[in-house]
Amino acid sequence: MRRILYLHGFASGPGSGKACFLTGQLRARGVDLEVPDLAAGDFEHLTISSQLRVVETLTRGDAVSLIGSSLGGYLAALYAARHIETHRVVLMAPAFGFGRRWPESLGPEKMAAWKKAGEIEVFHYADGRARKLGYALLEDGQRYEGYPDFRQPALVFHGVHDEVVPVRYSEEFAAAHPNVRLEVLNSGHELLDVLEYMASRTLDFLLRD
Repeated sequence: MRRILYLHGFASGPGSGKACFLTGQLRARGVDLEVPDLAAGDFEHLTISSQLRVVETLTRGDAVSLIGSSLGGYLAALYAARHIETHRVVLMAPAFGFGRRWPESLGPEKMAAWKKAGEIEVFHYADGRARKLGYALLEDGQRYEGYPDFRQPALVFHGVHDEVVPVRYSEEFAAAHPNVRLEVLNSGHELLDVLEYMASRTLDFLLRD
């Protein structure tokens, strides 16, 4: 049985609702889901590169399958593009176009203030409070491609009402990648109201061979 890793979203953690639900669903099928803390205890200095290193350290070159949510979905795509031993990939509202979406979302004034101060306060969902986040996340993130060109079989879920990462990002990605099956769901960014459906589809997809 290949190992399966779940990569959580931005300002989230191993105890997220989706991670816990999927852990239970997979355990019922006799499969352990590994859920690393992608911040490795240092959210303030979080970068795309540091999160990828967490995954690389954990996998040790093994052939793994990946489930990723939001930023974790983008990370899963980046990892798969760089590691051909990756078997299958499931992405939930993947944060494609990461490097350009932050400036679009924050606007020039907030971006300039963040760069000048070197840090910004964001709400950390796992901790339930505001946390500092270094500007290095954006500087590092802009070095990476917005649409990782991986070729492994992939299942992508995206909510049609997603206001955080518009569904068009996944639609553009799927249109250019015949290895990707995109399911557009009647939901928003969190996808919690379609979690049971996604879990069933995910297990069938990851455990079929």
